[in-house]
Amino acid sequence: MRALPFPGRFWPMMILLGGLAWSSLAQAIPAFARQYQMSCSLCHSAFPRLSAFGETFRDDMNMRLPNWKEASTTDTKDDRLVLPASLPLALRAQAFVQGRDSEEIDPLTGPTGKRSSFDFQAPYLIKLLAAAPLSEHISFYFYGIFAEKGQNGSVVIEDAWFRHDDVFGSGIGMQFGQFQISDLMFPRETRLTFQDFQLYRMAGVTYERGVVFGRDVGRLQLDLGAVNGNGINANVNINSPGYRRPDRMFDNDDRKSVFGRLGAALGPVSAGLFGLSGSQRSAAGAAGQNSGSRDTDRVIYGVDFSGRIGAKTSWFAQALWNRWDGFLDADPGRNLRWFGAFAGVDYVRNDRWAYSLLYNHNDAGDFEGTRTIFEGISMRTLTLAASYYFMRNVKGVIELNADFLKKDRDADFVGHETRENYIVIGFDAAF
Repeated sequence: MRALPFPGRFWPMMILLGGLAWSSLAQAIPAFARQYQMSCSLCHSAFPRLSAFGETFRDDMNMRLPNWKEASTTDTKDDRLVLPASLPLALRAQAFVQGRDSEEIDPLTGPTGKRSSFDFQAPYLIKLLAAAPLSEHISFYFYGIFAEKGQNGSVVIEDAWFRHDDVFGSGIGMQFGQFQISDLMFPRETRLTFQDFQLYRMAGVTYERGVVFGRDVGRLQLDLGAVNGNGINANVNINSPGYRRPDRMFDNDDRKSVFGRLGAALGPVSAGLFGLSGSQRSAAGAAGQNSGSRDTDRVIYGVDFSGRIGAKTSWFAQALWNRWDGFLDADPGRNLRWFGAFAGVDYVRNDRWAYSLLYNHNDAGDFEGTRTIFEGISMRTLTLAASYYFMRNVKGVIELNADFLKKDRDADFVGHETRENYIVIGFDAAF
């Protein structure tokens, strides 16, 4: 891998900050460990990555141990009331310093002159989490973000859902609320890299409001769901008769996005087939930057694979094919197809060191040459991350990202205008 193009004068500062990041100690106990008085290592092979038992705890045990009442609830002398013995809260915090060749690009006029090769990103993220069993079969989970990527002054709730693990005694589980569709494949929140699974964001299969049902059928796992299809920020006024009605709708049409995944364990490999059919607002305005007034159809289908090699190595891969019909207001008769994939390997060497390799590969397909921001779907990056665990729940991270796409040399400003090489050093903690 060739050297990343950072100005030489910044390397001494990066090395100094790296030394500071690796020299501190902290001690904290996350929410589940606090509730059950156990180590985080029971569920995490390397925080935040889940171990095999952690995945079972999340997916099959409805986030509770068999002795959950005795171990984590208060004795209310009322068998119809379950309350946690202590408020089950936890925090996650991240702080980084980043070096990269970056500049702000306006898709219409080009570079704005704002650029930085060295950036303090602290805090990068501050998140409040909570989860609790509410009955023998119902649990609740949520987290809210107090600060992310420099945006202070507002709180955003992302995950917030109820789960029933045996609806009407049928063996069918139900999750209702706000969640990520992509969690059916690979949860973004448990990845080891700072770099995201970018495909999920581009395909629009992250946070939505809706319901998903799941059931094991022999060695198969079937999940079916429906969501509003307009994300988690939209709401509209209800024009009811009367005065100052407070009601609002979260969706403004009856069309919902329906999706499903069929998963199976094939020896040491887990595989899944995913499909989604729904609608989305068209892209309007110059360079397709604005949301249009038309509802347009979209279809997604894909495959995912994962497995373990011995006790220390895990691997995963995802591919999605996307068809967006009549999506561009500038060319409403055209259906556009594009493809994306990612693959990664995590190696947990011991209780101090973990390493991760992630490759993101997206092809803008039919969007190439449209002179819209969707030309920027194209991506070829390789990420190498190393984590050193001061404690089970406190780690120092260093991550390198290499961008294999060349800068666009055409006349517009909507494609791959800057390289995405970077180095990140910092902290990630949960307590």
